[in-house]
Amino acid sequence: MVFEAFEVGTVPFNSDGWGPPDASDTSSTSAAAANLLPNVPFASFSRSEKLGRVADWTRALSNPSARPHTGSKADPSAIFDFSAFAVDEGFGLTNSGGNADEDAVFRLVDGKPPPRPKFGPKWRFNQYHNRNQLPQRRDEEVEAKKREAEKDRARRDRLYNNNRNNIHQQRREAAAFKSSVDIQPEWNMLEQIPFSTFSKLSFTVQEPEDLLLCGGLESYDRSYDRITPKADRRLERFKNRSFKVTTSDDLVIRRLAKEDKATVFATDAILAALMCAPRSVYSWDLVIQRVGNKLFFDKRDGSPLDLLSVHETSQEPLPEAKDDINSAHSLGVEAAYINQNFAQQVLVRNGKRVTFDEPIPNVNEGEENASIAYRYRRWKLDDSMYLVARCELQSTVDLNNQRSFLTLNALNEFDPKYSGVDWRLKLETQRGAVLANELKNNGNKLAKWTAQALLANADMMKIGFVSRVHPRDHYNHVILSVLGYKPKDFAGQINLNTNNMWGIVKSIVDLCMKLSEGKYVLVKDPSKPQVRIYEVPADAFDNDYVEEPLPEDEQVQPSEENADAGAETNGASSTNVAAEDKKSEAEA
Repeated sequence: MVFEAFEVGTVPFNSDGWGPPDASDTSSTSAAAANLLPNVPFASFSRSEKLGRVADWTRALSNPSARPHTGSKADPSAIFDFSAFAVDEGFGLTNSGGNADEDAVFRLVDGKPPPRPKFGPKWRFNQYHNRNQLPQRRDEEVEAKKREAEKDRARRDRLYNNNRNNIHQQRREAAAFKSSVDIQPEWNMLEQIPFSTFSKLSFTVQEPEDLLLCGGLESYDRSYDRITPKADRRLERFKNRSFKVTTSDDLVIRRLAKEDKATVFATDAILAALMCAPRSVYSWDLVIQRVGNKLFFDKRDGSPLDLLSVHETSQEPLPEAKDDINSAHSLGVEAAYINQNFAQQVLVRNGKRVTFDEPIPNVNEGEENASIAYRYRRWKLDDSMYLVARCELQSTVDLNNQRSFLTLNALNEFDPKYSGVDWRLKLETQRGAVLANELKNNGNKLAKWTAQALLANADMMKIGFVSRVHPRDHYNHVILSVLGYKPKDFAGQINLNTNNMWGIVKSIVDLCMKLSEGKYVLVKDPSKPQVRIYEVPADAFDNDYVEEPLPEDEQVQPSEENADAGAETNGASSTNVAAEDKKSEAEA
């Protein structure tokens, strides 16, 4: 086998520098260099890399015309601009013209300034700083702030999850309001009226006519106007009762209906509930009876209208459990108790009482009645339609040798954490802030009090501020302050429009007068701003749900053994009861 000789090429030596010698050189080494392929680089490069020198320090920077024209927009005196030496098609060196398309792809130096952080510190102008030099970014400060914000976010998420998972610190969700009356399946819904239609109503009534004034009033004690949180007074308890019967049970209204004095009959509390219906949140209901051409607006026994709502329009929900002292039902009972006792405590108790035409109706002889007067007034709704309402007054006072009538009501504070304003700290110096906060939390209740004062034509409405002795004690209270307002001025402050109130009443009356004779219920929806009218049976709400005992022949008789055991048990229990009675008599 014959092997051909392997000829090693001559390695040229470049004495002038590094790399292959110039092919144009005629020295001894030029022979070997002539064997090299022309325009082939001595190292393999990709198309994305520049070929040529690193920097041309020998270029005459002061002579831009010495540089070949390449069409580049860069400064021709830049020593790092090698657009004229870009790689051309075919892997060879370009000619002096260069390639503009290829050169646009390559970027040797990034001349753009660093991006400015959106939430970092703003650059401050320094008049001594070089304007051509960009300010330095504080990357470390920006990153540190990002890390701190991330830690805070993680901490909040951890606390939120712990509160949700902790049984003793459950988040109090909004209470699901229930209907004030159980809607029965056999009831027929006739109308559904949204509150948005009430805001557009308007009706102007003439000055009412006073038909009768019943009862008696005691004078208001002006010393309560000087009460301050530092000089408060304990709220006392009174045994006097205020008999507030419904419309159809009022003897005077029955007599006026027989005399055909009006077509529609109601009380001031019922009319105020209708007039301020768009402000209500809790569910309430009214019983409407159409008898002949007469219309009676009544309330049920145990109706929510007998109580006073607390924090009804507040954004902070109350506990839903009824046994909680801060639940809506418990606070309503407490507010009614406070309001009744406050109206009796602020009177001058000297035995003198201003009596009027007749005594209070529906009061038995010997019963002690509270200081209250019923003013029966008649409004003209149409040429053939009149409305008679029973309006309440609680006290009287002599101003400028003239008798003035007052209405007495009380706001109650149960826990400053719910209201957001501590009355003991703000009531003396910032009464406006306290009243504004109460208008936000109890707007419907204050609007109804104002409407009742306007209906009764009261000269002044006194509002007391009553607070608990301790937030967890709902039995003992103190009076912190008493403020007086004129009903018309206060109605303007709370944006209560009289024409709109009567427009609501007129629309409801016109709607009910179109119904046939029977009994109906108007219910405020517990979750939506609207009212519904249902047709109910004639015997509804007449105590027909009481279980009556069965006759003796239909009752299941116990066995003889059980009967004997029951007799022994009854005998023992009767003996114990007798012993307890004797013990109580001995103690007495």
